Amino acid sequence: MDQTVMLGHGSGGSMMKRIIDEVFLAAYPSAELLQGNDAAVLPAPSAGERLAFSTDGFVVSPHFFPGGDIGRLAVCGTVNDVATSGAKPLYLSCGFILEEGFPIDDLKRICQSMADVAKEAGVSLVTGDTKVVNKGHGDGIYITTAGIGLIPEGIDLGGQNIKPGDAVLVSGTLGDHGITVMSCREGLSFKTDLQSDAAPLNHLIADVLSAAPHTRCFRDPTRGGLASTLNEFAQQANVDITIEEDAIPVKDSVRGACEMLGYDVLQVANEGKMVCVVDANEAQVALRAMQANKYGADAAIIGYVSSVQPDRLPKVYLKTSFGGTRILDMLVGEQLPRIC
Repeated sequence: MDQTVMLGHGSGGSMMKRIIDEVFLAAYPSAELLQGNDAAVLPAPSAGERLAFSTDGFVVSPHFFPGGDIGRLAVCGTVNDVATSGAKPLYLSCGFILEEGFPIDDLKRICQSMADVAKEAGVSLVTGDTKVVNKGHGDGIYITTAGIGLIPEGIDLGGQNIKPGDAVLVSGTLGDHGITVMSCREGLSFKTDLQSDAAPLNHLIADVLSAAPHTRCFRDPTRGGLASTLNEFAQQANVDITIEEDAIPVKDSVRGACEMLGYDVLQVANEGKMVCVVDANEAQVALRAMQANKYGADAAIIGYVSSVQPDRLPKVYLKTSFGGTRILDMLVGEQLPRIC
């Protein structure tokens, strides 16, 4: 096997077949992928079921970081996007844009990471594509993914369903991923080890839906963080949302790093957390369902939804630790580029 990626690996010829066979098929040999066709043939949904379909691209720098790598991020990100609709994620595609000279051992490591987290999530990688660009015209590796899942009959989730009186939950500590990647990129060291939270949350979502059938919606607070997610919800449903600063779980190391660097932790990216809005009567059972999952041990109820006052646009408010209240705005611009 070649030691680095070469232009010939994207040629469509024998070298490309070799990298497919010895790297990609070796990592995730699903029956559909092993067919070797241009399109995976998949079973159709049953009557009453609907398809959920999502696509994403991943350009994170560096490619490897504590708690994960670009491959784990790609699978988790797409699985979570599909799962927020209430769907059971089933199939993923992946496209690799490789730079000439990228180490084959690193590619194998990334593919194995993807295979491991796909197995944990219960999804299959069933089709893909490989392209190679000249040295100096890429950044080692970019990955694009798409995911398909089935939404069971009777499930209807979305920000438009949010109602005054609903409770807002978050599945765990915020800012872990963004600060970890940024600290690796800039060579910063902290007394406490930081680690990305990248995780597949489809099983956690299924547990919450089983316990709290009147759940309104889920969303993963990736780029833009919790602040942007809540503002999107408020605008979708034309409601106000108020959250309590003291109720929001944040690790001391992440909070300290944000204070040192001048970041608002509520605007920092997460890759293994879920924001959930539920009927207030089901808030406690939803919380217990989250906390019973290994990725929701630090889950908390952080706020509530209220009606918008007449002649005013919807807002998100933060009740601070000092007893005041301020408007929590969406992130403007790019706080941390190349974070996913």
